[in-house]
Amino acid sequence: MAAMSLVPSPSGLAQDKRPPRILLRSSWQTVNIGDIAHTPGVLRILETHMPDAEITLWPSYVDNGVRELLTSRFPRLKIATRGSKELKQAFQECDFFLHGSGASLVAERDVNQWRTETGKPYGIYGITVSPKTSTATEATAEDTLQRTMETLSGARFVFFRDSRSLAFAKQKGCASPIMEFGPDGAFACDLRDDAAAESFLQTNGLEAGKFLCCIPRLRFTPYWTIKNVPFNEEKHGRNEAMKEHDHAQLRKAIVEVVKQTELKILLCPEDQTQMAVGKELLLDPLPVEVKKRVVWRPNYWLTGEAISTYVRSAGLFGNEMHSPIMCIGNGVPAIVCRWAEQTSKGYMWEDIGLKDWLFDLDQEEQIPKIVPTILDMATNPDAARKKADAAGAVVKKRQEETMTVLKNVIRA
Repeated sequence: MAAMSLVPSPSGLAQDKRPPRILLRSSWQTVNIGDIAHTPGVLRILETHMPDAEITLWPSYVDNGVRELLTSRFPRLKIATRGSKELKQAFQECDFFLHGSGASLVAERDVNQWRTETGKPYGIYGITVSPKTSTATEATAEDTLQRTMETLSGARFVFFRDSRSLAFAKQKGCASPIMEFGPDGAFACDLRDDAAAESFLQTNGLEAGKFLCCIPRLRFTPYWTIKNVPFNEEKHGRNEAMKEHDHAQLRKAIVEVVKQTELKILLCPEDQTQMAVGKELLLDPLPVEVKKRVVWRPNYWLTGEAISTYVRSAGLFGNEMHSPIMCIGNGVPAIVCRWAEQTSKGYMWEDIGLKDWLFDLDQEEQIPKIVPTILDMATNPDAARKKADAAGAVVKKRQEETMTVLKNVIRA
């Protein structure tokens, strides 16, 4: 950490008055539209508040058409993959390393590589930090966590996407000079694929403003069904034990919305595993009469088409996090159900004024409130939109404030 305090202003930046150069570490995977959305969200925030900055993206994955999405929306963006000459050049030329939004300090190894090889400053933007639960022993987990705290402490700033992560990091000794709440970058994602969305809606008889979106989710994403990873018996067992409990209220809400309003329901995915989950746990058990007003999307989509669909809906509810984030970022009402396995990220809803739209399925006393709250969103659309807009304003204010911090750090 001592090396950080001795670093002068970025080489050449002050003298040349050239644009700042930022290496953004992001793009964790492409099988989840939320993981895709992190990157264009942060890029849009940078574009809005630092329009002259030159950005190089260091991604984990930009396959499945995501590279094309990013370069189409951000034509000045440079992409440097691991081991490439472009990445070596970015290490030499960039003034600042920015770790993008994620479920944790996802690229901790790469942060430390930058720190060791360049001695130049870095910052962390919109992450969750929680106790490690997947390591072999409690002692090992604590050691891992303390190493993460050391890395975070060396950052010029750390923005946590939920205030509980902020409190936890402070408790564990994180000592970065600036530690604050900073919204997940996906709030700012503005990718669009209007043509695909309109085609899908028309084909399935869905009219703008006359349907709600609903997203299922198991306790643990069964990646073994879509990736070449080993089957996890423990996680599968937990999914099987909780899947009915975690989807019963969504089903009840679908039934009541269909009975009490003119709205239809679109069952749609956030990741590639959720089409099958939605069919099994939401669509198939519904009464025949209710099914007539429910549309099940059988295939995965990319972030642009998803957002273009969400903005044409009357709102969203379900067990996921990043589709609600993208909704609120675009003025669309969104209700979130969470549980312990999702870490503390869901509590960001409290941080932006949406506590009434957040339900913890591990707290049985909260469960009876879910269906009435979804019905209220469905039957009072103007009030729901105003509430979503107010939350969005909180997010935008924090985005501006976090960018002021970044600009000041780069100029220091």
